[in-house]
Amino acid sequence: MSDLTDAGGAALRINPHIPHPARIYDYLLNGKDNFASDREAAEALIKLSPGTREGVRAHRAFLRRAVRYLAAEKGIAQYLDIGTGIPTQGNTHEIAQEVNPAARVVYVDNDPIVLVHGRALLTGTPAGATTVIEADLRQPDTILSHSEVQDVLDFDRPVGVILAGVLHFITDREGPYELVERLKGAVPAGSYLLLSHITLDFAPQVSRDDFTKPYDNSTASMVPRTRDEVLRFFDGWQFVDPGLVEVVEWRPDEHEYQEPIPGGHAWAYGGLAVKP
Repeated sequence: MSDLTDAGGAALRINPHIPHPARIYDYLLNGKDNFASDREAAEALIKLSPGTREGVRAHRAFLRRAVRYLAAEKGIAQYLDIGTGIPTQGNTHEIAQEVNPAARVVYVDNDPIVLVHGRALLTGTPAGATTVIEADLRQPDTILSHSEVQDVLDFDRPVGVILAGVLHFITDREGPYELVERLKGAVPAGSYLLLSHITLDFAPQVSRDDFTKPYDNSTASMVPRTRDEVLRFFDGWQFVDPGLVEVVEWRPDEHEYQEPIPGGHAWAYGGLAVKP
């Protein structure tokens, strides 16, 4: 089946009346691939936390710094980016292939609109490989056995597993730790886990119910977690300094514009760890 046919089928399954995390995120990044329902949910978040937009951009900047570190300093040439969202500037493949044109990247997302835009926009270097598949983190075996994943990635060599801003959409009853362990178990020693997660640790004045309410009618619930809860995702792996910290504190780049965040915090932890 052609990419165009795949994208056309995906487009038919897009529901503009139900907000989706990828499209809410797109709106917060000033993207144009979102609907009124997504914008309404995003504006509710901004009303609750005026620094939401800046925090999302800080979250994205952490991803770029961590991928650049993996590609430039650790020589990681393969990436499995799950929950990638709608393509924007500074995607994983752009950062990795700038360092190593032969880097190979698979994007995974469960929103059909990501497939529609991703197949058109996520073009990599001729020497490398970039692809996007529609799949759900809740079914890791489906991801790992997917033909495009198997074609692009060699699981006998280290892989950078990226779970940036996605696990807070997995509820406790859906077994988030078990899902991550399945992915961790599928990659060899020397692989890395790059993970970021929303938290309310920096906003004690905000109630959990108020924070999650904008997602009540979304395709996914929001589950902020504490630092200790986020640390559990890295069990058995060794942290890269500075460990699990607020995303703005993870190896800040003096050449990168540090946008002031109203309220002072990005409300997200980020970390990178290696499999021993």
